[in-house]
Amino acid sequence: MSSNDQRLPTQPALRHHVFEFLYKWGMLLTVVLLIAGFGLASDSFLEPNNIINILRSIAIVTVIAIGVSISLTVGGFDLSVGSTASLANALVISLFVWYGFGTTAAIVITLLLCTLVGLFNAFLIVVLKIPDMLATLATLFVIQGVAMTYSFGGSITENMVLPSGDMAEGTIPAAFGLLGQVPVIVIIMLAVTLVAQLALSLTRHGRRMYALGGNAEAARLSGIRTTRYRVLAYVIASLLAGLGGILLASRIGSSQVNAGSGYLMDAVAAAWIGFSLAGSGKPNALGTLVGAVILGVLQNGLVMLSVPYYAMDIIKGLVLAIALAITYIQRR
Repeated sequence: MSSNDQRLPTQPALRHHVFEFLYKWGMLLTVVLLIAGFGLASDSFLEPNNIINILRSIAIVTVIAIGVSISLTVGGFDLSVGSTASLANALVISLFVWYGFGTTAAIVITLLLCTLVGLFNAFLIVVLKIPDMLATLATLFVIQGVAMTYSFGGSITENMVLPSGDMAEGTIPAAFGLLGQVPVIVIIMLAVTLVAQLALSLTRHGRRMYALGGNAEAARLSGIRTTRYRVLAYVIASLLAGLGGILLASRIGSSQVNAGSGYLMDAVAAAWIGFSLAGSGKPNALGTLVGAVILGVLQNGLVMLSVPYYAMDIIKGLVLAIALAITYIQRR
């Protein structure tokens, strides 16, 4: 047998090992390559202030995207997170400006009201048996309309003129404004990521949610209370979307019409990109963070290279398509 014949059997194995490496670490490699590429293309990309800008820009997306990831763990999919963030944005600012609430009370009330969105989603999905995507799509429009109606179709700001003709006398507390600034917003993002990752990977509740997402019938037969965990997943997703809306309100200092809607697609993309981190093939918080970093680096780097804003979604879409391809090819 020739030396060439002896090498032939190893070639498929080599290709397999290369693919396994790319599948497990391709997303981290992508981050490194993007940072290196943009660093070479732009002298100011690697400056500390720009890195801080990237971290600040992805914080809200990451928090909302982890909520999407948690809905994915139970085999669901929450499309209403953007509208929930918009609602939270309007609620928390209105509680300050219209009603004079303090920081803690306004945040707690806003988060509690956002849990109602998760319960509404759970009612549509668990009780009425509407498919997850269709149910949350309906909720998207409902909550978007609620947020618009609540804010009278406009922005909510300090010293605004109310529909009654009176002047809003409440103010946004200085302490609330700190939530949207570095380093607090980055610390919140990392804390949410860490808690979610540990809860999903190390607790029995997280393992049960993964089991439910993998095979709902088998999970039910094994004694897992599937209804409870599906409700829990959607409530947590709405809570994190609400937190994202609160951080957005703190960052911009006002409530803007449908301010959270623009975060939906980036959050979905980050959640799905995260599937392939370390070859997990399942939703995970660390992978979602990496997905958000990829999108943030892309956005920031393309802006620095003067790429037109209307072309950026093409790049994001291609990155998402590649991530999904890697995930689903591996499952075949």
